[in-house]
Amino acid sequence: MSNQSSELSSSTNIAGLLGVAFVILKLTGYITWSWWWVTLPFWGGLAFVLALLFGGGVIAALWIGLRVLFNIK
Repeated sequence: MSNQSSELSSSTNIAGLLGVAFVILKLTGYITWSWWWVTLPFWGGLAFVLALLFGGGVIAALWIGLRVLFNIK
């Protein structure tokens, strides 16, 4: 069990370090990326999870709507 949590913590730390590195590179002028791309490691995981939840909700709503529309039990 502790092995799984250490793997999750490790991947989170890598994303955080990558984000900090991108911010430093942006502030020093080494990269000219948009701030959206620079900060992606900080918010990208959350955006991905929210998109999956939203997509699942839309699919569930369509499924329920079609079942009601065609009287499928």
